[in-house]
Amino acid sequence: MTNAPHAAPAPASSPVRAPSIIVGLIGAGIQASRTPPMHEQEADALGLRYIYRLIDLDQLQVGVDALPDLLEGAERLGFTGLNITYPCKQAIIPLLDELSDDARAIGAVNTVVLSGGRRVGHNTDCSGFAEGFRRGLGDVPRARVVQLGAGGAGAAVAHAALQLGVGRLSLFDADPARAVALAAQLNARFGAGRADAIADLEPAMAQADGLIHATPTGMAKFPGLPLPAELLHSRLWVAEIVYFPLETDLLREARARGCRTLDGGGMAVFQASDAFRLFTGVEPDPERIRAHFAAMGAN
Repeated sequence: MTNAPHAAPAPASSPVRAPSIIVGLIGAGIQASRTPPMHEQEADALGLRYIYRLIDLDQLQVGVDALPDLLEGAERLGFTGLNITYPCKQAIIPLLDELSDDARAIGAVNTVVLSGGRRVGHNTDCSGFAEGFRRGLGDVPRARVVQLGAGGAGAAVAHAALQLGVGRLSLFDADPARAVALAAQLNARFGAGRADAIADLEPAMAQADGLIHATPTGMAKFPGLPLPAELLHSRLWVAEIVYFPLETDLLREARARGCRTLDGGGMAVFQASDAFRLFTGVEPDPERIRAHFAAMGAN
């Protein structure tokens, strides 16, 4: 009796690799950004294949007029989405197909999801600042607050401030017309008298419960104070949106004068968490992202 031939072993099946999620950050002077490692480390913890690229206008030696080409390039290369930062948060809007309700109301975009040939803009700066504020300064008085900066980030933070119950928000900007326009937008959304544009900081600061700083001053490439130090007083709380460095000149001076302060780390963590969810459809762990952020050091 002859032995039947042995069947050839079936070839081992190769594991199916999940597609990579490729995202990027468009902005100027962003080489020190902590956003890429925050996203990538959270993705590692969740078992996702995630690549985060910096698209630095300064490194490329281009301006915001390059945005159409950069967006088209990201789409062609299969990017899932883009974070958007200074100075592109408002310039990006005409290039998008759709805006979330918050992005439309605020008039600024910091997150773009690229899917199915469409570009959808969102604003996670607003939700990120609000959550950071609730955790760090949730019990402070907020009848009158001064905000420095009425640009893209400033618009998001101003909307968050009024959602958080600020009674009256006084806006000061190097471009007075921008402050006037944002105040009108806020009053249309939240009610007449909730916001105003100011040209003289001194009297407004003397009456203020708090100060929100929403300009690039204090960033590594724009060091210094955004207002005269003598306008800070001990009854004031100070909330910063700059997070690199985490300890800005403004926060250092405010603490020296007895102010309660909030650094920009909370906003950075929670806006990143919200953007990660939009890019991946996966729920991140904000506390784990906060730990990633803290592990990167203060400066």
